[in-house]
Amino acid sequence: MRTDIQYIKGIGPRKADALKSEAGIETVEDLLYYAPRRYLDRSSFKSIVDCFAGETVTVTGTIRGLSVAGKRGRFLEVVIDDGTDRLSGIFFAGIQYFQKIFLEGSTVIFSGKIDVYRGKRIVHPEYDFIDEDSRVKSIHAGRLIPLYRSTEKLKTLGFDSRGFRRAIRSAIDEYLDEIPEPFDSDMLGRLGLLPLRDALMAIHFPDSIEDVGKARQRLAFNELLFLQVYLRISRMRLQQELSKKKPAIDPGILDSFSGSLPFELTEDQLGAIAQIVGDMERPFPMNRLLQGDVGSGKTVVSMAAALVAAGRGEQTAVMAPTEILAAQHYRNFQALIPGARVIELLTGNMQKNRKAEVLERVKTGECSILIGTHALLESDVVFDRLGFIIIDEQHRFGVRQRALLHEKGEHPDLLVMTATPIPRSLALTLYGDLDITSIRAKPRNRLPVRTLALPESRLSGVYRSVEKYISEGRQAYFVYPIIEESSSIELKSAINAFEILKNDVFPDRRIDLLHGRLPSKDKDDIMRRFIAGEIDILVSTTVIEVGIDVPNATIIVIQHPERFGLSQLHQLRGRVGRGEKQSFCVLVYPDEISAEAKRRIDVLVESDDGFRIAEEDLRMRGSGEFVGFQQHGHGAGFEFADLASDIDIIGLAREEAASIAQHIPDAGKVLKSLIEGAVPAGMPGLLNSLRKRKILSLLS
Repeated sequence: MRTDIQYIKGIGPRKADALKSEAGIETVEDLLYYAPRRYLDRSSFKSIVDCFAGETVTVTGTIRGLSVAGKRGRFLEVVIDDGTDRLSGIFFAGIQYFQKIFLEGSTVIFSGKIDVYRGKRIVHPEYDFIDEDSRVKSIHAGRLIPLYRSTEKLKTLGFDSRGFRRAIRSAIDEYLDEIPEPFDSDMLGRLGLLPLRDALMAIHFPDSIEDVGKARQRLAFNELLFLQVYLRISRMRLQQELSKKKPAIDPGILDSFSGSLPFELTEDQLGAIAQIVGDMERPFPMNRLLQGDVGSGKTVVSMAAALVAAGRGEQTAVMAPTEILAAQHYRNFQALIPGARVIELLTGNMQKNRKAEVLERVKTGECSILIGTHALLESDVVFDRLGFIIIDEQHRFGVRQRALLHEKGEHPDLLVMTATPIPRSLALTLYGDLDITSIRAKPRNRLPVRTLALPESRLSGVYRSVEKYISEGRQAYFVYPIIEESSSIELKSAINAFEILKNDVFPDRRIDLLHGRLPSKDKDDIMRRFIAGEIDILVSTTVIEVGIDVPNATIIVIQHPERFGLSQLHQLRGRVGRGEKQSFCVLVYPDEISAEAKRRIDVLVESDDGFRIAEEDLRMRGSGEFVGFQQHGHGAGFEFADLASDIDIIGLAREEAASIAQHIPDAGKVLKSLIEGAVPAGMPGLLNSLRKRKILSLLS
């Protein structure tokens, strides 16, 4: 099964190199696990006499003639007859090749869309041949036909869907019997799964759409089970190898902190703090994800945890993705944490003298909490006793960056935070090695953001409303999906809109423009001025920082909401509603949009629950496009699993993985062998796939 792809009949070294570089197919195993992207149903034959223009049909007949015709563009016409009527197959390319394979008197299957021009015809039909005894079943026509992902380079080498089908058929004929079945018949029966060989055959050459569903379920289970086993072993290794005695926690610190706050913590916040402190008391490092809807108060929870760490003599590092967000955290920590703790800010733009002072305080242990950006990763940042790490907006950081910070302490506790609620199926699958805490409730003094969806024909009324609120001293955002106008895309650009808003619509207001192409220094300066109230209207692309807290900004107008995913729109909406005043989110869509786009917009109007919106976003768009994740295929590196619909299979895989993990005595040794490539028999598809797509590192 690890046989090089070049040894499959008809491939060879040149085509093998292209398959490796273009599709990541290196072995026979990779080819067998190369999932069809969709299927065409060509299983029902029609008599030619019953075929009409515009129909997609499958017919069979005897070849009665071949001719090359056409004045401007030459083409080959292959005429077939089924006894009821005649039909032509038209081929504009590969004429010499087709002249060799289509022989008068042989029986052929054609599938495709009927066109009528001097008779019935199909241009470039899918085709196959039927032996005289009809015992050899077609793999290209007259059945459910799998279609595969390809590239222009692969197609020039013959690897369109037809070429893939031919190669996969050869691989199945030669190697299918060598594939081991990892599960016994009792387990397959208990879980209702197909045998692995049957599943691989059916995913590529199914007899019915029901066969496809059963095959995909089995292969999805394989992928999900292996990943769950990997995550459980990773978690076990952490607990087995990194256990140590930790200093005791003083519960009075939390009581003092909560009593000093100018507001009352929600039940969700109190529960989150209790879970985190419970983790910190365990003998092995904490590894927890704290997810909460926009404005749910995650930062206060992280403050409490940082105070607990400081109370037992440990330092805390808080890493944020931008200087604006880091500075905001610094201000909030200083405002709410008792002054006895030394809190410092470290960013890349600090003056040398000030930076040296901060670094010295961190090195000596005088600084209890260090907040910063990527600057925390620099080699001159040396902690005295780093015991706790908080990473905000964790998906904005790479694995290596998180590892560099982790290495500055001795197996510190780790809390990663995200304001993008993660759907349950994604959380169970991708974060199986993390404990997950969710904060759903909003602070009691927050009013829900009122969301309105209006067509562009009512834009003038939106402008009047914005002017009214700005005259009352409030601020507004205008968000656009692109920076500059494009002749090929009819979308309003941020630059063009900025000029119109500044010169024509709001000439007396202070307006500025923010987008990703600006230098970092300019972006930071614009955001600082907006936070300080020196800008009335901020015109922006989606570069507006997640988590930025500007209570006076109470209106956000989003143009072309149909161009965004639900979760991204919800994140943008979260830029307002940060204070006690009523806030508004106005979605301005074109007068004519698709029904699907309107359904997405309606979900946002009807709900401000980020968790529900995340589930809807996953269901509508799939995990591959879910905000914060960059994935392939169905998402998360899977060929067969679909995290938007496979919650039941995920549950089965987690249960079986838990059972398997109970019988693993040395998790560290097993994990090492997996990372080095010793994949369990029968679960070959995912680990290699994860490594090639650089996803394994995200999970380790």
